[in-house]
Amino acid sequence: MSREEMSRDVPGSTGTSNGSSRNEAVTAAGGVDGQGITGGTGRGGNAGQPIKKTKQELERVIFIGRTCEEYMRMFDLRMEDLRGLSILDCPAGACSFTAIGGRRGLDITACDIAYGHKLDDLEAKGLLDIAHAMETMEEAKDLYKWDYYGDVPGLGRHRHEALRECVRDMRERPERYIPAVLPELPFGDEQFNLVLSAHFLFMYGDRLEYDFHRKTVHELLRVASDEVRVFPLVDLTGTRYEHLDRLKSELEAEGFQTEERNVTYEFLRNANAMLCIRKPRF
Repeated sequence: MSREEMSRDVPGSTGTSNGSSRNEAVTAAGGVDGQGITGGTGRGGNAGQPIKKTKQELERVIFIGRTCEEYMRMFDLRMEDLRGLSILDCPAGACSFTAIGGRRGLDITACDIAYGHKLDDLEAKGLLDIAHAMETMEEAKDLYKWDYYGDVPGLGRHRHEALRECVRDMRERPERYIPAVLPELPFGDEQFNLVLSAHFLFMYGDRLEYDFHRKTVHELLRVASDEVRVFPLVDLTGTRYEHLDRLKSELEAEGFQTEERNVTYEFLRNANAMLCIRKPRF
């Protein structure tokens, strides 16, 4: 994967690069788990119907994910609290949360633009992306805390585990993996109790306009009946998203409750909190 491809992975990017392998490593290993790029199917799209994608478009997606255990820590979740809930993971990328959660009886749907591609192609792309991320990680090691993974090989094992479980579940339960394109989703109003969104919003504040963040958060809230959780609250350098207070103020003015909550997961330094947005109860 070239640096140009890395920059194109983020909507709003120009396709140019600053030439920094350090930034490349941050993007590959610390950020994207699959993208929800602007434009798309809209609410009228058919859930579960493939979005036709070309191999060239697949090159613009980084198909890397987190394990279910990482998700539980990132979003301060407990299995017993999730039973009986309908949950959406968006964008889910190559994460194993849907796979492992489903095996444990949870009702989870995964949503991502990447799911419009053929599964064999996605699996191959995921393996390439993990290899690339691990190769470049040495350039950015000081931006991360290694107490959870231990070292770069340990990180690689987690990424491979997530990809393996995700691909296996996509073969067995393809109906749980819905192709869609943010900031619009092909789901009904309040279709899910809880919506989780990891490593996309806020991380690319320098490349995604505030209006895109606002529209995407409102779309996540539209399909949630109770709560939306977004992790983390920082960009790729570990700096808090500059418009977060503005977004919270606007949401609170609309009647939503917001809370910044610290969590036990921290890999990228300072990426140790999530935004909880709860819908008003009348």
